Amino acid sequence: MGIKILNAIIAIIGGIGGAVIIFWILNKLAESLNARWEARVKPWMFAGPAILAISVYLIYPAVVTIEYSFANADSTAYIGFQNYIDLFTDNGFLSVLFNNVLWILLVPALTVVLGLGVAVLADRLRPQGEKAAKTVIFLPMAISMVGAATIWRTIYDYQPAGTPQTGMLNAIRALFDQAPVFWYGESTLHFNSLLLMIILIWTMVGYSMVLLSSAIKSVPEDTVEAGRVDGAGERRIFFSIIVPQIWPTVITVFITALIGVMKVFDVVYVTTNGAYNTDVIVRRFYDELYTQGNSGYASAIVVILVIAITPVLVYQVRHFRREEAAR
Repeated sequence: MGIKILNAIIAIIGGIGGAVIIFWILNKLAESLNARWEARVKPWMFAGPAILAISVYLIYPAVVTIEYSFANADSTAYIGFQNYIDLFTDNGFLSVLFNNVLWILLVPALTVVLGLGVAVLADRLRPQGEKAAKTVIFLPMAISMVGAATIWRTIYDYQPAGTPQTGMLNAIRALFDQAPVFWYGESTLHFNSLLLMIILIWTMVGYSMVLLSSAIKSVPEDTVEAGRVDGAGERRIFFSIIVPQIWPTVITVFITALIGVMKVFDVVYVTTNGAYNTDVIVRRFYDELYTQGNSGYASAIVVILVIAITPVLVYQVRHFRREEAAR
């Protein structure tokens, strides 16, 4: 253990020291040029290592993934668009896409609505009560998705009738002599998927609450008082004065939650592993790559996911640019 720690310390010091030496050398090389060329070259010298790292660790893998999506299972021969054709004619994958659409429609919206509601209610408490309430609600944010899913498994757990129930919901039902329910198998109207969505919402509401509470507190009190003077009720003030002024923050929270939903994996993997019609795209990709060993199929799934998430990222960048321009 001591040797491992020493090696880690040496690696950190060596990495930082090496980076400092490299940038010092690059700076000296830039300063040896005339002023005109120094101004042109220096930004590229300092940005060059970062661009190179992004190219090696991000751009190159993305290109290879796109290439593999047109290849067979072991990436030894090209088969054209066959992987994509197989995906969109596979009823199982279409069911996965439908599940993801449900997650996209429900989770971000509920995260924003619940976060906003909690922020408004908590802000009306006394300072100590507000801090305590926000701390409790924010705590799940500090838990990993695997930990959160494991915690909720103890809530949804099922044991056969006539045996002690270890799950909280079924234990409550047992108190009223009601038969236990296998919650993960309740697929009517995708009820089991909704139960899994609750886990993700539980972990994200604290993040939503903190940002939205901060935005609400930044609303000028003068505009609120002006609304009250004009005879507006509290509901009208909230929806007509406060919400429009915090709308950029609402959009930011919504997009952040949306991106998290589109790449959700841990919650489904730990709870159902995609069984009982609860599968999602990222878990299906994991299964195809590591269980089935079909890299072509898995790569095609990733490409579809990237295509789906790209418009969201573009909108987010444009949204941030508009915010910066408005300041």
